[in-house]
Amino acid sequence: MSTPQLVVHRDKELMAQAAAARLITKIVDAQAARGSASVVLTGGRNGNGLLAALASSPARDAIDWSRLDLWWGDERFVPEGDPERNYTQAREALLDAVALDPKRVHAMPASGGEYGSDADAAAAAYAAELAAAAGPEDHGPVPTFDVLMLGVGPDTHVASLFPELPAVRETERTVVGVHGAPKPPPTRISLTLPAIRAAREVWLLAAGEDKAQAAAIALSGAGEVQAPAAGAYGRARTLWLLDAAAASRLPRSLYPPASA
Repeated sequence: MSTPQLVVHRDKELMAQAAAARLITKIVDAQAARGSASVVLTGGRNGNGLLAALASSPARDAIDWSRLDLWWGDERFVPEGDPERNYTQAREALLDAVALDPKRVHAMPASGGEYGSDADAAAAAYAAELAAAAGPEDHGPVPTFDVLMLGVGPDTHVASLFPELPAVRETERTVVGVHGAPKPPPTRISLTLPAIRAAREVWLLAAGEDKAQAAAIALSGAGEVQAPAAGAYGRARTLWLLDAAAASRLPRSLYPPASA
């Protein structure tokens, strides 16, 4: 378990740009060290804002996009092409503009496809895909992701792990179907906390006044069942990327020595 580190930016636009620059550097370094990189994407306004900033960055071509594996932390279980799908939004923000290897883009299953309306079967299939990609060096049923990004909801949820619901309590499976989510759509697929914690680095993104209380709760020692964001951490590093509004309720003692 890594101790959370905080970076606080002036506003959400600067946060997105700085996070995109940080991600480019991390991917390039991983590719230089190991030949490829593995990143888990998140949806929502902050996740998509980061992808849009990456798309417009002059440095994006430093990445060898053909040697990048992309995974998702969660997905809304809706039909393929639905504008609410995180995968659809990611394509519009970035993926359609770069030369990815289609075999290395691991979208979560959509409803109405091979698994019909069975989110649990779809989740099990994604877990099997993760397990197949894991090597002996990963020491577990998921690859050791270089960076796993998560948006933080106003209720402290991350991925589709909501406070008190069964998915946040899961300790064995790496991917689960989520039923009865408190925000629409109610049916989703999500990585579990054990899968999230397999990442070398976990980045939690929060911008806006509506995220301030969630950040304060998650960083104040709350339990992960009550505040799932508190249970999201990386093996080597846990990084909270915030704008000033989202950080406004944090004690100054948590602030880093210098924030952009």
